[in-house]
Amino acid sequence: MAFPIRICAVCSEEFELKPDKPGFANRCPECSEPEQAGTKSKQAADADERKTQKEANEARREAMRNLLYRKDS
Repeated sequence: MAFPIRICAVCSEEFELKPDKPGFANRCPECSEPEQAGTKSKQAADADERKTQKEANEARREAMRNLLYRKDS
């Protein structure tokens, strides 16, 4: 059985889409390889940033609640 031929969305090279290929179906194996672990490190948020995010999330939830459950009178 022949595997389907795809074109990589990143480098525009043709590749065979094989079962159990790691990564995305629209990227070739070279472009699907995970990046260096050190390049994308998640930074810890300090207390002020967490408080600001919490307040913003509460405001979003309140706004969505008002939009979803308000009574049109």
